[in-house]
Amino acid sequence: MAKDFKGRHLLSNADLDREEVEKVFLTASILKAEQKLGKHQEIMKGKILGMLFEKSSTRTRISFEVAALQLGGHAIFLPSDNLQIKRGESVPDTAKVFGRYMDIIMGRVYSHKTLEDLAAHAGIPVINGLCDQEHPCQALGDLFTIREKKQKLEGLKLVYVGDGNNVCHSLMLAGAICGMKVVACTPEGYEPKANFVKKAKELAKLYGGEIVLEKDPNKAVVDADVIYTDVWTSMGDEGQEKVRKAKFQPYQINGKLLKHAKPDVMVMHCLPAHRGEEITDEVMDGPNSIVFDQAENRLHIQKAILALFSW
Repeated sequence: MAKDFKGRHLLSNADLDREEVEKVFLTASILKAEQKLGKHQEIMKGKILGMLFEKSSTRTRISFEVAALQLGGHAIFLPSDNLQIKRGESVPDTAKVFGRYMDIIMGRVYSHKTLEDLAAHAGIPVINGLCDQEHPCQALGDLFTIREKKQKLEGLKLVYVGDGNNVCHSLMLAGAICGMKVVACTPEGYEPKANFVKKAKELAKLYGGEIVLEKDPNKAVVDADVIYTDVWTSMGDEGQEKVRKAKFQPYQINGKLLKHAKPDVMVMHCLPAHRGEEITDEVMDGPNSIVFDQAENRLHIQKAILALFSW
């Protein structure tokens, strides 16, 4: 395994360069192929993954836990409600204890600051399993899936349609690093944060990609290789649900929208999906959908991350 990953944190896709992303993809490909043959590398034998959860989860918890087990390690589920954090213990103090007990931490948290505090005080690698700013493992798994299907990433057009949220931020950063054209198509007032757009454009200039902001979904998806969506109301925004449903209705991924894209356009969703809102059954279950392939690849990409980053 590449020595330059050991002991590092993965809090953002911007923590990686093109060569490092390629190493993650290559490692994931090898581990996936070996799993299909019934083989498992015990890279994490004797190592402990601590999984801190402030937000509920299906794919993140299961895929990370299975990944650690298949690599010969052990995963501990740590819901924040069951920890002393709930009663006022500071994150730095908690991190220092985690670092004495475990070998690597994955956090699915509300605030990016929590991950920064863990990384600053734990003394062991910290992986961002989702926060309010980014979802880097998701984006890496998604681009790994696209590359499996298209045999390349450079020059492909990925159109994200919906809320300019953490997933959108990570797709822009990772897509830029991989030389893709990433279009963020969002309603007025729901654009990705300016600092992420700026960083993604800097990376795109460095690696030959392109970042575009667009309001019209019909225009955005023209010549798209990939159309991507997410829920309109993320965890923590439930109070805005009624307003968001009205605002985002024109941004639904449906058969009518797909007619403006390439016939072989691939449709992706990070899940969970609110069928009938951001995506229709017709599309989600249709021939263009690769939604469940990308869900599976969360496991393989996170196995690669654990294998590369753990001590």
